[in-house]
Amino acid sequence: MDGDRSAPPSILRVESGETATTLHLSGRLDDETVAACWHRALAAAAGSAGRIEVDCRGVDYCGGAGFALFAALEEKSEERGSPMTIVGLAPRFRELFDAIDRRKLRVSAAPDRGRGGWVGDIGYVAAGRAGDWRAETEFVGEVGAGLVSLARHPRRLRVREWWKIVEKAGSDALPIVGLISFLTGVIIAFQAAMPMRQFGVDIFVVNLVALAVTRELGPIMTAIVLAGRTGSAFAAEIGTMKVNEEVAALTTMGLDPVRFLAVPRVLAGIVVTPLLTVYSMAAGIAGGLAVMMLIDFPLSTLMNQLSGALKLQDISAGLIKSFFFGAVVAGVGCMRGLRTGAGPAAVGDATTRSVVTGIFLIVVLDAIFAVVYYNIDF
Repeated sequence: MDGDRSAPPSILRVESGETATTLHLSGRLDDETVAACWHRALAAAAGSAGRIEVDCRGVDYCGGAGFALFAALEEKSEERGSPMTIVGLAPRFRELFDAIDRRKLRVSAAPDRGRGGWVGDIGYVAAGRAGDWRAETEFVGEVGAGLVSLARHPRRLRVREWWKIVEKAGSDALPIVGLISFLTGVIIAFQAAMPMRQFGVDIFVVNLVALAVTRELGPIMTAIVLAGRTGSAFAAEIGTMKVNEEVAALTTMGLDPVRFLAVPRVLAGIVVTPLLTVYSMAAGIAGGLAVMMLIDFPLSTLMNQLSGALKLQDISAGLIKSFFFGAVVAGVGCMRGLRTGAGPAAVGDATTRSVVTGIFLIVVLDAIFAVVYYNIDF
């Protein structure tokens, strides 16, 4: 092996010719063996006088490290302007290698921030933020396309696994959503009862609780609970898969991580959030009625007042929001998970970012809906 003791002779043998350089690979191409022959293989490719041929007839296993070596040799050949061919690679490994998008493996050079002063710093930050917006826009587009494709071909949905996601995000959240909504109704009723009693209109506490819970607090409290519970769980789960390179394995197998991981979770969020919102509305109103009964109002009077105060339009206003809230909570959790960096600390950062971003977007969306509802008198 020309004095190279780091690479076992059975892994790499270089045969140099006038028109081509042949790299004979054999055995297992795993992390350890590829690391041992990596530098020698690239050096042989760089010093080749002609085309490069990689003979894989003796390869019985090829992992991610082997594919990385092929991609590096291919890039080295492109730099020299000479072709590279891979011969004898087993069809199952060839299909995996062909499915890899080599353009995404190119690492762009870091921008030079040594010059330009504060103007350059501003430009660098703006360029980075623009890149983030582009990635977020691409994610939204991919999720939207995935949902449309799923609507056209519903059999592609893995129902059993999707139902487990719905169960974790929906039925498991019933206790906490019900408790928070009930206590919210109790708090509003207690806070409003005393001021209204001074004017003799304390019966209208029922109107206040009903409208506040159905139009605002029910949807937004449900969404915030899901952002802290479900959105963070999505980010942690997918982030852990990203750190463990399971997401990279999906890409290697030709599966789109967004459609495979994010689309089912976003669909679950869109389905679950309106149902939990209706449950939250009922629990909040029940809390308000319980307080009114404690201050000596009969249930029949309260129900009569409630039927006159609450309209279908008020419930619809809250439900329309909940669809968007559910998509935002699930989408942000999946996006932060897919953009997780390396290391266990990155999973924690992704989880924190998903909760903060989710709550922020929920409030922004709620403000937009408030303006829209006011202008259309809804």
